[in-house]
Amino acid sequence: MLGYTFRMGRLDGKVAIVTGAARGTGAATAERFVEEGARVCIADVLDERGAEQAQALGDAACFQHLDVTLEQDWATGLEAVHERFGLVDVLVNNAAILDVRPLAELDVSCARRIIDVNLVGPMIGTRAVLADMQALGGGSIVNLGSIDAMEGMGWVAPYCASKFGLRGFTKAAALELGQKGIRVNLVCPSGGSRELIEGFVNNLQERVAAGEKIEPKGLEGGVMGDRQVQPHDIANLILFLASDEAAFCHGAEYLVDGGHTAGHIWFRTD
Repeated sequence: MLGYTFRMGRLDGKVAIVTGAARGTGAATAERFVEEGARVCIADVLDERGAEQAQALGDAACFQHLDVTLEQDWATGLEAVHERFGLVDVLVNNAAILDVRPLAELDVSCARRIIDVNLVGPMIGTRAVLADMQALGGGSIVNLGSIDAMEGMGWVAPYCASKFGLRGFTKAAALELGQKGIRVNLVCPSGGSRELIEGFVNNLQERVAAGEKIEPKGLEGGVMGDRQVQPHDIANLILFLASDEAAFCHGAEYLVDGGHTAGHIWFRTD
């Protein structure tokens, strides 16, 4: 009987940068990478939480303050990673921000910041690691999208726009970099646990506390019932795409959404 079992140590010897890795999906990804033999730079603007995360992971991890929108931060961060671990094999562009408000209340400066962090940041990061990956003969870049890169969502228009843009950037970068041995893919998770959608939940709670009557629609139980996506669900897919086992996965989007985008009509038997 034919079968396949993932081997342990899938990232042995690889050096990775994970942005936004002080918490949530980024933290779970850094942890899985270390478990599988990688040396990981936890890059974030949350200095205290990032340093604590790196310390918890031991000698295979380090923390680097990194604002993904600043080219100088990328240059400084790469220099620190080179000194500590060597050339970069894997980049996970996970850092992202959002703002929750209807279009009638659009804050233009905030919208520009969202685009800058969520879309321009991964572009700068991708450019920053190209020399390393070319010198190594290849590498893997995993961008973190969202189901909001596949469909719209109310009250987060700039965030949706940034994730749709990241989807397009992923494909354009894949076309340019594939022949250099550099794979580029997009992971699109759904919303899930409070840890994953902390900013969204907090923003809505503030508005409700201020007296607004807000009743979200379309958030009822999904195809998989009440099961919600967890950080480790996403981290495991990122791990696969970062590894050599995903050698022919390139320029594509991979959903971790529990069937959310499969359709919206099904029949329950309970």
